[in-house]
Amino acid sequence: MNKMEKALRELSEMDELAAHASPVHGLCPTAKLLTAIAYILTVVSFNKYDLSGLSVMLLYPVLLFQVSGIPVRTCFYKLRIVLPLVMAVGLFNPIFDRAPMLTLGTVVVSGGVVSMLSLMLKGLLCLMVSFLLMATTPIDALCAALRRLHVPGMLVTLLLLTYRYVGVMTEELAVMTDAYHLRAPGQKGIHISAWGSFLGQLLLRSMDRAQELYSSMLLRGYHEHFHYVDFKPFTFSDGLYTVGCTAAFLLLRFVNVAQALGGLIVR
Repeated sequence: MNKMEKALRELSEMDELAAHASPVHGLCPTAKLLTAIAYILTVVSFNKYDLSGLSVMLLYPVLLFQVSGIPVRTCFYKLRIVLPLVMAVGLFNPIFDRAPMLTLGTVVVSGGVVSMLSLMLKGLLCLMVSFLLMATTPIDALCAALRRLHVPGMLVTLLLLTYRYVGVMTEELAVMTDAYHLRAPGQKGIHISAWGSFLGQLLLRSMDRAQELYSSMLLRGYHEHFHYVDFKPFTFSDGLYTVGCTAAFLLLRFVNVAQALGGLIVR
């Protein structure tokens, strides 16, 4: 199995995860989307030095992983390319912010180190919740939820078709790469002299396949309102889940639970 086939397999695995049955999968997509947005906004709003308060927000994605039955290692494996980029966001903070902030025994920790860890944790939490949203909601249902929230149809269609066409282009790339290696056995990669024609053929083949895919979607009743999707209605329990989770996020945002618990333990 080459790299392109592995990428296709990973795309299909996301659809398989979204097709599982669990209490989280059974929630209305609109409720899950609103809750994820509320969570991300809450996480981003934390002060860059509030590492203790931010760490408590880890409880929500960990709980969702347990309830949905999705292993945490699957999340980190799927995000293995994006995670290093997110972790690199605050690497230079210790250089520019050297003011001492706290002392751990004989070790003095600067504000830059704390803000770096805080930025890394924020990125990790946002990625985990975004992954959970995609892993528990089919892409069509997620796009239908966006339309229910009156997101412009052009943007929603662009999101859906990009998701679909990435798989089409990857499949064509896998076929062309195998054909090239059969004609040039023993050669590593694609020679620079063939890059132009290779990319041109990839573009033409992908456009043909994409047009066929779009035509088949139209024949099956696709349009920007997603009436063909088996969309779960927004029920009272979904509203209770959304309001309850949002209220919990706000509580964790304005009340430092970790510090309060630490004070109780010391007493």
